[in-house]
Amino acid sequence: MNAYDEYMRGIVQPMREELVQHGFTELTSAEKVQETMDKLEGTALVVINSVCGCAAGQARPAVREALDSTENKPDHLFTVFAGQDKEATEMFRDYFPEVPPSSPSIALWKDGALAYFIPREQIENSQMEQIKDHLTGVLEQYCSK
Repeated sequence: MNAYDEYMRGIVQPMREELVQHGFTELTSAEKVQETMDKLEGTALVVINSVCGCAAGQARPAVREALDSTENKPDHLFTVFAGQDKEATEMFRDYFPEVPPSSPSIALWKDGALAYFIPREQIENSQMEQIKDHLTGVLEQYCSK
């Protein structure tokens, strides 16, 4: 690993931990993504994480608060890190090729297909509370028990 990779790994570790500490499982390789997605049952919330300011200021906090504010939680929580785990992110995006690459973004997977997607454009131009409310509504619609 070169010095730049080591430096970036140190910078992004807290950004990774922010979701992992909230119950998310990191998918860090293409193999792990494929293995997970191919046998996935039920619902899954997947956050495509990134280092940008809108991920820190809006996306990650909104996801945490939405999950805390609803009883309708997905069966699984996963995250891939765009720009860091490139092969994993690319493999995950291959599962919904009709959606342009976007990070940060939030995908809801249900019964083997993409059920809902919140792209970067709906994150970076919104307040955290708006994203939380949007995602809470999505979870209540698609994850009702």
